[in-house]
Order: sequence, then C-alpha cells, then structure tokens
Amino acid sequence: NVKMPGRGTQKNKIATPELYMITAQGITKRFGDITAVNNISFSIREGEIVGLLGPNGAGKTTTLRMLTCYLKPDSGAITIGTYSVEDNPVEVRKTIGYLPESAPVYGDMLVYDYLAYIAEVRGIDAPDRIAEIGGLCGINDVMHMMIGELSKGYRQRVGLAQSMIHDPDILILDEPTSGLDPNQIIEIRNLIREIGKRKTI
Repeated sequence: NVKMPGRGTQKNKIATPELYMITAQGITKRFGDITAVNNISFSIREGEIVGLLGPNGAGKTTTLRMLTCYLKPDSGAITIGTYSVEDNPVEVRKTIGYLPESAPVYGDMLVYDYLAYIAEVRGIDAPDRIAEIGGLCGINDVMHMMIGELSKGYRQRVGLAQSMIHDPDILILDEPTSGLDPNQIIEIRNLIREIGKRKTI
C-alpha cells in the first residue's frame, strides 16, 4: 500500500526502472492554487496488487489519472513498463487497462454488444476474447442483457471486462468496490485476487 500525503507519507524507494511495471518519480499535479499531488514517488513490481490509501482529496484519483495518461504531471516522471507516459502515451494505453470510479458502460447496450464494440475499438477479434473475458469476470450468463438492467456489481464486472479486453499487463482500478453492497464487495475483491495471479494491479 502507498499512503498518500495528508495522513502520512509513503516510503517506497525508487530502484532501477526495468525491475518495475510502474515507476513514478517526484510527480506533482496542481489545479490553479491547489496542489492535488505533491512530489510523490513509488514503484510497483510485476504481479503485485497495490492500493493507494488516503482521505478524500489526498490525490489518489489524480495520481491514477496521471498513470493512465488522462492528466499530465506538472513535474516528475512516470514509466509504465519501459514506456514514458509523456513520450509514449499510445504504447502506455496498450499496456494498461483502466477502470475509472464510475464504470464507463452504456446502459442501453447489450453486454455482448458493448464488449464487441470495445474490442473493435481496440482492434481485437471479438468472439473468442469476449467468451474468455466473460468467463474470467463471471458475466457470461448476462451477455444477452441490457447493461442498464444489471445490478451495480454486474456493471462493475462489465467495466472490469472492458478494461481487460485487450489483455493488458497492468490494471488500474479506481475504487472498484465503491457503492457496492457487502456481498458484491467480497465478490469483486475475490475477482481482483484471481486476476492478480496474472496481472499487476
């Protein structure tokens, strides 16, 4: 776990980048007069499941958005695998799967059609991959349903499936259990543990 500034500071040391899937060195992000992330550094090894901990407003989501190329750091450097976020954003996006806090799903689409659409955007042969990812995420039995008719837990599973459709090495999940009931939280955490056997999360 990396504790965000505001309730303590992280103490992970940066080592040689090639040993790590994610390396952040001295990253800072400001929005006007507000410093959302202030000079943090950490590194994450292949196969690790790591969580960012901190109070609301500590900069967790901002950090994840910088890791995923949605925001550019004001200073510092981020490396994903062997790629610089600043210099190689397209390659970084191929390497990661991202599930924002609100799953980016379309309620008026069938689950299968939505995943087929995401696969097409990613340039992936859909049928075999959709069946594989559907089994992993436990959604094969709802492929024929409208996303808007699913429980929040199943919508999160569909969001997770879209983040993994291109078989990324790294998954970045922003509050994947937010708003779920206790049973759904357990299910999603177990799913993350299972996925963590083959991915860096």
